[in-house]
Amino acid sequence: MASVHIERHFRASDAVRDVVIGVSDGLTVPFALAAGLSGASLSPKVVVLAGLAEIAAGSIAMGLGGYLAARTDREHYHHELAREIHETRHMPQQERAEVASVFASWGMGEAEQEPLVDFVCSDEKRWVDFMMRYELGLEEPDPGRATRSAATIFASYIGGGFVPLAPYFFAPDVSTALAISIGLTVVALFTFGAFKARFTGIPIWRGGVETSLIGGAAAAAAFAIARLFR
Repeated sequence: MASVHIERHFRASDAVRDVVIGVSDGLTVPFALAAGLSGASLSPKVVVLAGLAEIAAGSIAMGLGGYLAARTDREHYHHELAREIHETRHMPQQERAEVASVFASWGMGEAEQEPLVDFVCSDEKRWVDFMMRYELGLEEPDPGRATRSAATIFASYIGGGFVPLAPYFFAPDVSTALAISIGLTVVALFTFGAFKARFTGIPIWRGGVETSLIGGAAAAAAFAIARLFR
């Protein structure tokens, strides 16, 4: 008996991308800030206040950036859609030739192209949709994408940002807080990198190590600069 082949495709790439953007920056930037302020031998209270201010500003800025990026994608799509509709109505021969060129790029000869071109161009919506997808490589964005993107990045940044900052709420001194923060953040960065690797196809250990090294390098640089100029 033949086995049933079941394909599993990941379909939440936009949501995962937003989480990756929010968490990676949320872990790295407050971690670097906290390490830098610790290197300047400031009190845990000062680190907490500065960290909270950075998380608030960073989450809002990142969320707004995600919203504007998603809205720009949607505006670009509708601009190109209006242009394609205009061209199919006023430049039909040129647009038919562009449809044929798409089929030609797939290796079809003229005899094979002709009935397909006739079919595609016999309906305006089908014609425009074909051009948008196969000539321009555009698909209509989800109308709610901008709001969801902003909310996801905003929340992910805050969640990531509290990991390196949390020890400064409870530790008796900045050195102890920094040591705990480093341990927590390295574990969080490795775990996050491994999670991200599952969706990008790279080995899990490699994703964890790369993400940890990037976050660690940023924090080390901030700490060294603070030590140098304190």
